Amino acid sequence: MGITARGVGLLVAAVVLLGVGFRYAYPELTVLGAAAGVAVGYAAVTAAWRPRLAVDRVADPDRVARGEPAAMTLTVRNTGRLRAANLVAEDRCGGRLVPVPLLRLRPGRDTEVRYDVPTRRRGVVPVGPLRVTRRDPLGLVALARSYGGTVPVWVHPRIHPLTAVPTGAGRSLDGRTDSVPHGSITFDSLREYVVGDELRRVHWRTSARVGELMVRENVDTSLPRIVVVLDNRAAAHPERVDGVAESFESGCEAAASVVAAAVREDLPVSLLLVAPADDDPAGGGGPLDRLAAVELADRADDPLRTALSRLRQERLGDTLVFLTGPGGRGDLGHVGALRAAYPSIVVGVFGAAGPTPAGAAGLVVVDAADGAEFAAEWDGIRRW
Repeated sequence: MGITARGVGLLVAAVVLLGVGFRYAYPELTVLGAAAGVAVGYAAVTAAWRPRLAVDRVADPDRVARGEPAAMTLTVRNTGRLRAANLVAEDRCGGRLVPVPLLRLRPGRDTEVRYDVPTRRRGVVPVGPLRVTRRDPLGLVALARSYGGTVPVWVHPRIHPLTAVPTGAGRSLDGRTDSVPHGSITFDSLREYVVGDELRRVHWRTSARVGELMVRENVDTSLPRIVVVLDNRAAAHPERVDGVAESFESGCEAAASVVAAAVREDLPVSLLLVAPADDDPAGGGGPLDRLAAVELADRADDPLRTALSRLRQERLGDTLVFLTGPGGRGDLGHVGALRAAYPSIVVGVFGAAGPTPAGAAGLVVVDAADGAEFAAEWDGIRRW
């Protein structure tokens, strides 16, 4: 509860009038002071009344590409039984407040407000909660409460269509990468049986040894496996315009485009961040959601060395796509050292003033100003 400037003034006047009236025996001043005190007390009681509101919000849609329209539909229902709600309400949408009229909202009735969600920038836009401010008729006391939860709207990077896709180190047995069934070529590991697994995949010898059913997990080594690594170090994207690193935004668009092209062709693809956050979902929310939520990280350690070490040890694929900014060109030699683990390496450099010098042998370097230019250069690559 907050008392307004008018309320503070009236409360001070009440104390002064009561003190002077009692001290010097002026009944008129005492009556005025008592009236002022009663007014402040009445205002506090009135503002303390808590309206019973049910808030429901629906994002339409809740996931969009940057620049595409998105809207939020907010429904507020008065679940009280006695009094109509006559309130001042605002809904928080990202960094702005949207007014929500709640005038004479009778018991059992609801009102609906629909407004646009800003999607000019990539990111996760939190919408909510609804902030309701209750004031007394005299404007002496104001009390603000929050209703409802927060609904995120995921603004994904723009996706630029890519025609070409890597062919990988291996080739399909039928001459086409899309004609080989998934998980049917090479033994990879054993795992516990789950309902729905085919019994012909049960490894009976291991099942007898461990006491529970174990099934074989196969992978298709003829399909190219793409690993997209996005360099989100602040040092790799030093140039800012209004606090936004356009080279990093272009890198996010390029990563989204490569991932979308791989999914379209039914190719295995994984997305890694050079400097992942502590709460990074690591793929649990989908690669596009991760690209919407990723931010530049200014780390004191060397996250690139850790990321490259992981790539070298785990060998997550055969085609590596490394996307960085002008500040990361000096580290391309370390990326080229991964050639032993990744036969095909493509490097995308965004926002550089000039062409990137030739790095380690076998690197395919694409210099681009933005995501659209990267897509055009990508389709022009003749060798992987």
